[in-house]
Amino acid sequence: MKRTLILLLGLMAPALGFAAGDAHTYPDDEIEIDWEDKAAMQRGARTFVNYCLSCHSAAYSRFNRVGKDLGIPDDLVREYLIFTTDINGDKTKIGELMETTMTPEYAEEAFGLVPPDLTLIARSRGVDWLYNYLRGFYVDPSREGIGVNNGVFANVGMPHVLIELQGLQAPKYRIVKDADGNETEVLSGFEIIEPGSMSKSEYDQTIHDLVAFLDYLAEPYKQTRENVGVGVIIFLLFFLVLAYALKREYWKDVH
Repeated sequence: MKRTLILLLGLMAPALGFAAGDAHTYPDDEIEIDWEDKAAMQRGARTFVNYCLSCHSAAYSRFNRVGKDLGIPDDLVREYLIFTTDINGDKTKIGELMETTMTPEYAEEAFGLVPPDLTLIARSRGVDWLYNYLRGFYVDPSREGIGVNNGVFANVGMPHVLIELQGLQAPKYRIVKDADGNETEVLSGFEIIEPGSMSKSEYDQTIHDLVAFLDYLAEPYKQTRENVGVGVIIFLLFFLVLAYALKREYWKDVH
């Protein structure tokens, strides 16, 4: 019994630690990804290649596969999604992987580490986390060289690459008390101090679309899997009716 209790506590510890670590993150909104809305994923792909692919890769995906899944013709993929070149300076071919041209050596020199591949980021972090993280950058003069912090991922090394869209926002805080009466200042909101090219609602929609695309990247077969799953369940239910009818036929004369 004691060993079982220890095992259960060990399994629960990561979840408890994660919850405790995110207790005062801001923002903390939830979103729904509509896999039928391919237009949103197309817009997200455009944002991804323009603002993310310069540092991050999506090295488990190919440009032509993305175009096929999202309903983007090859000529439009070449024109609007491919901006990288190979080592010879030729434009990346449509069948190539979605890799950044930034070398690991340069990345380590510029950022101190190589930016992670984003193919599976939506599965590892979750769509809600990504949505809040990309909306959570705020001005922090104490962070020399970066100038911003993040309400979801404190002291993150990533600069605010979407700052021209969102603009600059300053943090707002509130005081909370724990059970012992100790006061703590926690982040509770933002105030735009220098507008970007988008309004708040436009920026939120842009981030929603980007996260929708990242969700697609993490599991391209998700919609197919769900559709196949529904078909399998329907087949099993139909087979259950046939099996029950056959059983009754076999056993009707057995006393």
